[in-house]
Amino acid sequence: MDGDNIQADSGLGSDFDDDFDPLVSENDPALPSDRYLDRELSWLAFNQRVLELAEDPDLPVLERANFLAIFASNLDEFFMVRVAGLKRRILTGLAVPTNIGRAPQEALSDISRAAHVLQDRHARAFEVLVRPALADAGVHIVHWASLGEAERASLRNYFGNQVFPVLMPLAVDPVHPFPYISGLSLNLAVRVRNPKTGKQEFARLKVPTMLPRFVRVDPAEGVENLRFITLEDLIANHLGDLFPGMEILEHHVFRVTRNEDVEIDEDETENLIKALEKELLRRRFGPPIRLEITESMDDVTLGLLVRELDVTEHEVYRLPAPLDLGGLFDLRIDRPDLHFPRHVPTTAVQLMPAEPNAEPDIFSAIGRQDILLHHPYESFATSVQAFLEQAAADPNVLAIKQTLYRTSGDSPIVSALIDAAESGKQVLALVEIKARFDEQANISWARKLEKAGVHVVYGLVGLKTHCKLALVVRNEQGVLRHYSHIGTGNYNPKTSRLYEDLGLLTADPQVGKDLTRLFNELSGYAIEKKFKRLLVAPLHLRRALLKRIADETASAVAGKPSGIRIKVNSMVDEAIIDALYRASQAGVRVDVWVRGICSLKPGVPGMSENIRVRSILGRYLEHSRIFSFHTGGDPQVYIGSADMMHRNLDRRVEALVRLVDSEHLAEIDALFTRAMDDRTSSWWLDATGEWTRHHQDDAGHPLDDMQNRLMQQTIHRKRPVGRR
Repeated sequence: MDGDNIQADSGLGSDFDDDFDPLVSENDPALPSDRYLDRELSWLAFNQRVLELAEDPDLPVLERANFLAIFASNLDEFFMVRVAGLKRRILTGLAVPTNIGRAPQEALSDISRAAHVLQDRHARAFEVLVRPALADAGVHIVHWASLGEAERASLRNYFGNQVFPVLMPLAVDPVHPFPYISGLSLNLAVRVRNPKTGKQEFARLKVPTMLPRFVRVDPAEGVENLRFITLEDLIANHLGDLFPGMEILEHHVFRVTRNEDVEIDEDETENLIKALEKELLRRRFGPPIRLEITESMDDVTLGLLVRELDVTEHEVYRLPAPLDLGGLFDLRIDRPDLHFPRHVPTTAVQLMPAEPNAEPDIFSAIGRQDILLHHPYESFATSVQAFLEQAAADPNVLAIKQTLYRTSGDSPIVSALIDAAESGKQVLALVEIKARFDEQANISWARKLEKAGVHVVYGLVGLKTHCKLALVVRNEQGVLRHYSHIGTGNYNPKTSRLYEDLGLLTADPQVGKDLTRLFNELSGYAIEKKFKRLLVAPLHLRRALLKRIADETASAVAGKPSGIRIKVNSMVDEAIIDALYRASQAGVRVDVWVRGICSLKPGVPGMSENIRVRSILGRYLEHSRIFSFHTGGDPQVYIGSADMMHRNLDRRVEALVRLVDSEHLAEIDALFTRAMDDRTSSWWLDATGEWTRHHQDDAGHPLDDMQNRLMQQTIHRKRPVGRR
């Protein structure tokens, strides 16, 4: 199908959105005022679903420990960004009501109550559920008090040689002011007394981050019986070495979370990289927004910390030790029986050579047909990475253009771009240096790319470039041909093994023209909207989706077949949600498959009784975004980078590409059908915002694990034969 036909079929010509207006205004009298769920509480509900996986006794125990660590890491970021941003806006007087109309201070109180409950549940899950299960499997996390003298002697030797030299106790007294406590660091608050004068003193001791969080008690023990002690427990039992001659009165562990969101005024900044580097330095000194303490901390020590850190009572989280269960990521043990069964991604069948020992020809494969990739079931290394590496080495390739939002520290993607530039090819890399928490890494890569001769640009002022695009221009016997990749996930080989994502490889000339125009506009000054197979934010993606939803609504009103299926990480945008409500009222069946936040209320009589919302969490992080519309039996299906949030639709450059191959449309349809099937393990959202896990049938048997099922299906796909 050529590009002109695609435009006619899709109704997404260059001028359609100038003529389209939503059916009603935002204040739709046909919809109740309380029609949204609170987005922050919905995010906490998502993290609760992660915690429920850690609590599941049917999962391998080291995977349960990983889910505890993921919960902790997620919550840290939530506080550093969402809670910090809300608090900052309250303090500056710039706060506006939340998405459900609540005052920011009320929202902060709601978050605090929910977060306290979840953090306590998280700590108890480790102590009561996971720690004993680890012990049953031969992995013991023990306390110093339980060790014998020989074991203590061995650990004393380790402490003296490996730990003591890097510790830095900091006294607090009139000469030494209270030290700066870095965000997310683990610390010991120590109170000591001078036996000669009787005077009490306070000191802070930071637990070194470069040392293993869990220390083997006896390295000679086999993998079937392992014992670990936390680093802070080891340090706490050697405080006499750090404060010789002093009497140790109290020691307690604490941890501070700080505001680490970055604010850059691009309009006032000529050199964005230098401004961002300065902001990253300031990030370290953001105000505290959460103080975690061990539950045994005495009031004197707590009072000192609260006063010096200037935190409120609601910002103190008293928890059982150990704090920072994100450290469980460091519990790396070679016990396959305690992990999920190993899955090895396969090469997409369309990219396999006809003969097992033949060299794959990526360009020939893409030239034959569009290829829909599904990671991690299909290998990123033998598809997207191989595509870019082959392009870098191919003498017929003239140019490579790519967006980079997040990538790995030793990225073969970046190396391929450098190789291409050094071999004389034109290479453009659009590096998003404002990718949150990856800013410093992206700055480093940007400078390395520039030194190699890559044309590095940083996108448009005021917009993050979040789209996942790669374009290769190749000279084939005097004719220039475009090979494109549009994905839902980052060009990151490491996360591609953990994140579920989709990607389209295509030689369609219309997609090539669309990407050429989009890259030119990203490296230039403006985004125009004349794309034929792409939908691009911020100018017209929301309006295009609203048009699609309105068309399905009109079909239902006319008694024609209709249907909408959407898969996203977050569903927050009010205009999209209201349009889905109106579609439901008209009789459209709407399926929403969401991983994280969902502000939509499903199943409300008269408003959303035709809407189902499901969530699937498991060994892979569901990350793809899909938008599917029935369109009178001619399905319009898009994949891409955009979530249904204001930032994605209004403040980011996002791109969706329309799938046109009938096999791809069938694959997406089957994916949704499996995800929404009552026999698939998932969480179901109700109108009150409660998520209920459905993972067992009435007889207590496990429901189908969709991710395992998809991996098995992918493994058994057969190599193509007889290809010429």
